[in-house]
Amino acid sequence: MKEIKVSAPGKIILHGEHAVVYGKAAIAGSLDLRFHLNLTCTNDFKVALALPDIGISKTVELAALQSKIKKFINFESFRNPVAATEDVIAALKELLHVEPDCTDTKQLAVVAFLYIYAIIFINKSEPPSISVEMKSEIPVGAGLGSSAAFSVSLSSALLQLAGVTFSEKVSDDLSTWSSTDLDIINKYAFLGEKMIHGQPSGIDNSISTYGGALRFQKGEMTHLGSIPTLSVMLVNTQVPRSTKTLISILRKLYNSYTEIFEPVLSSVEAITEKAELTLRRLQETGESNHYKTLGELMDMNHQLLNLMGVGHPSLDQVIAEAKKCGFHAHRFERSS
Repeated sequence: MKEIKVSAPGKIILHGEHAVVYGKAAIAGSLDLRFHLNLTCTNDFKVALALPDIGISKTVELAALQSKIKKFINFESFRNPVAATEDVIAALKELLHVEPDCTDTKQLAVVAFLYIYAIIFINKSEPPSISVEMKSEIPVGAGLGSSAAFSVSLSSALLQLAGVTFSEKVSDDLSTWSSTDLDIINKYAFLGEKMIHGQPSGIDNSISTYGGALRFQKGEMTHLGSIPTLSVMLVNTQVPRSTKTLISILRKLYNSYTEIFEPVLSSVEAITEKAELTLRRLQETGESNHYKTLGELMDMNHQLLNLMGVGHPSLDQVIAEAKKCGFHAHRFERSS
């Protein structure tokens, strides 16, 4: 019985939240909180997914999955997977008894799971029967990239099972992938993110795939190897929010007041640029005054996010309490 175990990290966006969707630069870093996946091959002609942390357990007969969507799945290059069409999404939702206009990310994660499985295996003569169980150290709905880590873990395991990518052993109990294979995994993970969140920027799945710290802009990533490791205190407000909904709120405001929001988004990017420069200088000199600059940039970042309509009173409360203790803070709540 074949078994594959993988994990992927969560993320924080230091600067550039939401503005990154509009082509502005963002800086993201990976966390030491991870999503863990265990895939087991079975012989029951079923595809099963269990997410006990969020109460999800779904099993689909392979024959039903094939009859429902095989006619829609037809592409030849595993290195360049295609996004799901509306027909495919509708068919998968019908199969899972999910409402056509569903925005529940938990349900959409199952749709994404079946689609990624389908584009890899559905046209094979004998698609594998599998059982997938996933557990998360990353709080769900807290803006720390749990859905991206889900999509990355899932994509890497299924591509490994299909023999599209091949892991390389680093130590007795740890393996990773080549940069080429990571690029492929990231493409599939982005498809999953699209199905869950609508029009994400791609930064969440990228940081979860490659790890470390990244500068991300218009789909282009730059690894930031010369910035210091930061100790960050994360506060979970316990207020889950939908990335898709927040994106929609901002998009409506942007379309109504484009001339107002363009300079706001440019200001967010200016903060990102200044923060990256400050982090590099901190790494080079170790001078403590750079921390003061980083704190002031965080304060400004938070105010701009509130102006953009994507804030929340619980975040304001956390930041106000942090300020009483002499800390500068801003939201890592959503990246889009």
